[in-house]
Amino acid sequence: MKINRLIEIIIILLNKDVVTAKELSYKFNVSIRTIYRDIEELSLSGVPIFTNKGNGGGISLLEDYTFNKAIISEKDKEGLVLALKTLQATKYPEIDNTLNKLGSTFKKFNMEDWIEVDFSYWGDLKLDNRFDDIKIAILERNLISFRYVNSNGISINRTVEPHKLIFKSKEWYLWGFCKVRNDFRIFKINRIKNLELSNKSFVRRNNSLKIDDRKNVKLDVVNLKLRFNADVLYKIYDFYEEENIKKNDDGTYDVSVSYPKGQWVYDHILSYGSSVKVLEPNYIKEEIVNILNKTLELYK
Repeated sequence: MKINRLIEIIIILLNKDVVTAKELSYKFNVSIRTIYRDIEELSLSGVPIFTNKGNGGGISLLEDYTFNKAIISEKDKEGLVLALKTLQATKYPEIDNTLNKLGSTFKKFNMEDWIEVDFSYWGDLKLDNRFDDIKIAILERNLISFRYVNSNGISINRTVEPHKLIFKSKEWYLWGFCKVRNDFRIFKINRIKNLELSNKSFVRRNNSLKIDDRKNVKLDVVNLKLRFNADVLYKIYDFYEEENIKKNDDGTYDVSVSYPKGQWVYDHILSYGSSVKVLEPNYIKEEIVNILNKTLELYK
């Protein structure tokens, strides 16, 4: 469509100081005459676009031009700010600087008053330089090595081909090919220690992970059945889907869910204190009793 071509021309010019009509003609598969007609139409609509003939000449925009009125509507700005504010809440490095630049670009658009996003708990854990270093390694396709503490508390040195950074359930993760395990793995960035970037490059493998694509992740799952007292009902609805919650005649609530195995399962159950009881499976119940007995020993 013509309107899409006009918008794309502006975006290209915003990212390049000068572009020739021949380049635009080739990109959009139209004649050079059509490109000049597009340039004339953009100029008549108020876009400060001009052409210079001769060697080194071409089509360009006024240096200080922004998309304030020409392309981005108020609704578009709101959506863009929401996306960036959400990214800011994930503690993405340098996003504050990006938002400040965007604010100056959008001039009068209010960046602060209409939304605030915060995923953090009461307290914060810094990612120091790990995030930036991993991002650089992904973009430059360089190997990284680090010491990783898994969910069983075992510390292992890993060498990894980093493929993707993932933000899920309030945490940052790295998806990459582990040379030690000879397979793709997910690593929680907070558990990555002594990160080192290597000069050795790698070729990306044909195995991409979507956040909810469980088929690409090898998971050992436990099927839980839990019974909760009514006093923690608000917490139940914070964590579980309503379809997994069943109210009993005595006022208690049963929850049936499946989760990946790991120490976190016990930590989660214990976070409800005396307001939860494990009904199934038995080995989870027995381990909870074992943990509680060990805790009692500390206070004797």
